[in-house]
Amino acid sequence: MIPMFEDEVQTRCAICGTGVLLGLIFVMAHLPLILLTVPVAVLFLGIIADPEETHAVWYGMLNTLGIFDVSTLTDAENVNYAQKKHYFWFGEVGMAGILAGSIAVPAGIWFAGQTEISLAFIGAAVLFLPLFVFMPKLIQWGMKADTEAAINAFGKNDQVKKVFWTLFVAMAGLLLARVVDPVTAQQVVGIITGMGV
Repeated sequence: MIPMFEDEVQTRCAICGTGVLLGLIFVMAHLPLILLTVPVAVLFLGIIADPEETHAVWYGMLNTLGIFDVSTLTDAENVNYAQKKHYFWFGEVGMAGILAGSIAVPAGIWFAGQTEISLAFIGAAVLFLPLFVFMPKLIQWGMKADTEAAINAFGKNDQVKKVFWTLFVAMAGLLLARVVDPVTAQQVVGIITGMGV
C-alpha cells in the first residue's frame, strides 16, 4: 500500500478531482460564475503543483487544526519542507480562512435577512477578522498542539498579519464609504458578492 500523497499521479488526480467536484457544486448551486475561479485554480494547481509543495500546504492545514506533529518528519523531509515554508504558511492561512468563514458566512447570510446587504457584509467581515486570527490558536490550544515545534521548523507565519490588516483596511474603507456615500458602498458590495453592476 502506498501512503497518502506518496504517489504523484494519485496526488494530482485527487487535487484535480477536487477542483472538478467543487466546480460542479458551484454550477449546480447557481452561484455567481466569478466563484468558478476557485475550482479552476484548484484544477490548475493539481496539474502544475509539485507534490512536495502540496504536502507542505497540507501540513500547514493540519497544523492549523492542531493535528500535525513535526516530530514525525524525517530529517530529509524537515530540510525539504523548510525550503517550502511559504506553502506551509499558505496552508495555515487557507485553513484559518475556511474556519473563520464557516462561521462568518452563515452569520452574514443571517445579517442579510435582518438588514441591507452592505451592512450585512460589513458585519460578517468584522466577525471574520477575529475568528481568522484567534480560532486556529484556540483549536491548537484545545488540541494541546506543539506549536513551538512547527514555528522552529517552518518559522513564524507573518502572512496571517498581512491578511488580517489587508482585510481590516478594506473593511474600514467600505465602512467609510457606507457612511459617506451609502449608494457607492451598496454597489461595491454588490460587485463583490456578484449581485450587482
